[in-house]
Amino acid sequence: MRLATRDGDAMATATRGSVPVKDEHEFYDPNTLRWVPDSAAPGVSERVLSAGPDRAVEMTRLARWAPGLDTTAAGVIRHAYYEEVYLLEGELEDLTLRRTFTAGHYASRPPGMPHGPYRTVTGCLMLEIRRPAG
Repeated sequence: MRLATRDGDAMATATRGSVPVKDEHEFYDPNTLRWVPDSAAPGVSERVLSAGPDRAVEMTRLARWAPGLDTTAAGVIRHAYYEEVYLLEGELEDLTLRRTFTAGHYASRPPGMPHGPYRTVTGCLMLEIRRPAG
């Protein structure tokens, strides 16, 4: 097990055999983490709660979408990892489905599943969990 620190809180990256797994944490307050802009998604900031060796496909985060964010230019989204999303606050409009989802709505997406584009008038906060395919 390798130990590191994040904002003064202890965290560890564990392995199962020789396979690394996501950061190991006992309970901690995510409010101690700073909101950081997501460099791959303008208008989205994140608090990464836990991540694996390849953060792009293995992580748990809080993602905050700014009011007025519209992902139409990015088009329909597909990715090579499993994704679960739980809306905690606000609203998110799926422009393809022509439906608006609010706090309490949940999505589970296998690799390659098309979704979006999205728009949010009020902004939203979501819990997002990614895990690798296979």
